[in-house]
Order: sequence, then C-alpha cells, then structure tokens
Amino acid sequence: MKIAIIGTGYVGLVTGTCFADMGISVTCVDVDADKINRLKRGEIPIYEPGLEDMVTRNHNSGRLDFTTDLSEVIDDVEVIFSAVGTPPDEDGSADLGYVLDVARQIGSLMEKYVLVVTKSTVPVGTAVKVREAILEEQRRRGVKIDFDVASNPEFLKEGAAIKDFMSPDRVVVGVDSPRARKIMQKLYRPFLLSSDRMLFTDIPSAEMIKYAANAMLATRISFMNDIANLCDMVGANVNMVRKGIGADHRIGTKFLYPGCGYGGSCFPKDVKAIIRTAAQHGYDMRVLRAVEEVNESQKSLLFKKLLKHYGGSVEGKAVTLWGLAFKPETDDMREAPALVLIDLLLRHGATVRVYDPIAMQECRRRIGDTVTYCPNMYEAALDSDALMLVTEWKEFRVPSWNVIHKSMRTPVVFDGRNIYDRTELESDGFTYYALGK
Repeated sequence: MKIAIIGTGYVGLVTGTCFADMGISVTCVDVDADKINRLKRGEIPIYEPGLEDMVTRNHNSGRLDFTTDLSEVIDDVEVIFSAVGTPPDEDGSADLGYVLDVARQIGSLMEKYVLVVTKSTVPVGTAVKVREAILEEQRRRGVKIDFDVASNPEFLKEGAAIKDFMSPDRVVVGVDSPRARKIMQKLYRPFLLSSDRMLFTDIPSAEMIKYAANAMLATRISFMNDIANLCDMVGANVNMVRKGIGADHRIGTKFLYPGCGYGGSCFPKDVKAIIRTAAQHGYDMRVLRAVEEVNESQKSLLFKKLLKHYGGSVEGKAVTLWGLAFKPETDDMREAPALVLIDLLLRHGATVRVYDPIAMQECRRRIGDTVTYCPNMYEAALDSDALMLVTEWKEFRVPSWNVIHKSMRTPVVFDGRNIYDRTELESDGFTYYALGK
C-alpha cells in the first residue's frame, strides 16, 4: 500500500514514519525544500524521542521518502493525508488556508481515485470545504474523477508520540462511504492486531472529537489550578485534594496536576478555535472561556509570588528558570509559560538565567540573547536571587540542594510543578513556594 503525507511538521513526520515502520510505502511532501533535503540526510527538524532513528532506518530501507513535488507520487498513492498547519487567526479561529491549498493542489493533479484524509486539527465542517475545493479544481479542468474525503484526527502526546501512534488507545475515523472505511481499516490493521480500537463516525463528529478531547483535558488542568489557588488561601494541601478526588473512579487521576499553566501546539490553539466555532454559530462556550482565562492567569503566578516575596519590586534581581519547553521530552515552546515569565521578569528589571536540556536553541530562536543561557542546572543557579522550576524534566527532580544553596545569593525556590518536598528544602535553608500546598 502506498500513501502520501503532505506536511512534515510534528504530526506529518511522526505519522509518515510510523506508517513506514509498519511496512507501508510512504512519501512525505513539503514545500520547504531545505527541510526535505535535511530529512533526506537524516536531519530531523523537531525533537521527539526515538524519531530520528526511525526516520533514518525507514528512509534507508526505501519505505520512507521525501519530496517537494506531489505530482511525482500522486498517481501511485491510494491515500493522501493532509497534515499541514492550522495556525490561529487573529480572532482565534483556525486558519484553513494551508488545508484548502492542499485540497486545491490534489484536485488539480489527480487522475484517478484517491482518499483524502485530513489529519490536521480542523473545525467541524472543514471536510465539506475540502471536498468543494477539490471539486472546484476538477470543474476548472473539465474532469470528473471519483474521490473520498475522511477525517482522522491525531491524539499524539509530544514526548510520547511514537508510542501513542504505534499503540493507540483509539483511532477515530470519520467517513461517509464504505470504500473509504475499508481503506482506513486496511491501513490501520497492523496497529490494532491485539484489539479493535477503531471508532468510525460521521465526518463532523470526528472533527469535533479532537477539539472536545483537548478542551476537556485543558479544562481539567485549569480546574485543578483554580483549586490549587484556593488551597493556598484556605490552608489546604492540593496534593491531598488531588489524590482524594482522583480516587473517585468517575474522575480518575489523569491531568489533575496543578502547575504554572498549559502550553504547546494543541491545547491553547484548540480551546480558542472551539470557542470561535461556537461563536460563529451563535453559542457562547462559557466554561472554555473560563478555562482559557484561568490558564493565562496561571502563567504569571510564579512571577506574582516572586513579586510579593520581594515586597513589590524585582529590579536588579537575578532569577533562574529551570525548564523552557512547555512540557518535558520536547523542545516545543509554543505558548510556553516560560516565555510569559521571562517577559514579565525582564520588563520589571530582573536579569534571567535559564537552563533546559533540549529547548535552549528554540528559546534563542524566539527571544535571542535577552537571557543568559547556561550549560547546566547548577551554573544557572549561580548568584541567583530566586530559582523557578517551570518544566519538570527528570534531571530536575533530585538536585543537590546543598550545592545549590551555596551557589545562590538568596536561597528561595518557586516550584511551578509541585515536585519538591517542602520539609526537605526548608531544612536545607531554603524559602519554598509551591502551588496550593
């Protein structure tokens, strides 16, 4: 079976590589010639554990190829996945420009049946627009060629994307024809040999499932952050509260960890998009507007605690940030809390020293040399007036507090992920701030 993946970003590259690893012949297509040439040389433009080895192995075997020209492969493939970006517009809605460009390109080139599958996260109703864009190009050419459109949203967690794809907890596919359903069953059968976890729906429902899933997870995070903030005020311990409510099987423990706000490429964008989709239909997503508001406020919470600790001014203070990526095991800094904190600190006259195991280059690309990049976590804490844990990388879990205490100018720690023990740090001479405990 031969397929094409249009877009070699995070979703497209992981999807194409994992299909190739199962023996499917995959060609990844992208307009960025430099990126395609780098991929052919085995250079991966994103960080994802295990992906580089998989790309190299499958490219060398001939199962995974890269090109800038869809016309080279469109006659040979049965399925085309569209995995291009859907960045938010100024009003928060998803920009479908790239998605519709892909549809028009397919319509202008196709000479035989093809199944066009939208892998990008898109609003409900996008499949109708994709179908019409393809038909419009066919009408322009004066041809009528059969095709199907399907929706196959991705549910990949950055840092665990390969495992998520190779052993999915569910595969959601929206189709409106028996032929499309049969093709998608064949395509995913190698991933579901132990149990059938394919969920076939109509296309609008598949498009909505992705937004609803991310919105629910974002809601749990903001809810727990709200509870943590209240715990701070009433003297409760949010860790005990989290365990107490998580033990209820109706609730469970997933995504009930308070922190300094969610970020990344999915939750912020998708929450905005579903709010905007509802507004276009005359409906107000009140809960999700609150989720978004809580999250934006949460990103500045560590700064507010720092400001209070220093009596309302951080002018001239040196502040250390451990962690820059929005979560561990990725270099993704889209909507990262660290960016908000850095901006607030610099605007209020502080100097900032940072360390992240992976995301330093990405941070420099975004904000240049406005902060001091340090080679390790201990160097970052040198002569610091405050240490903020922003991303809970494994190497930050058990630091040598005695060494850090000696190197800091003022031993105060702001734990943005609640991973440290208050008693331990206070016994080592630190002033310790956490969230809700």
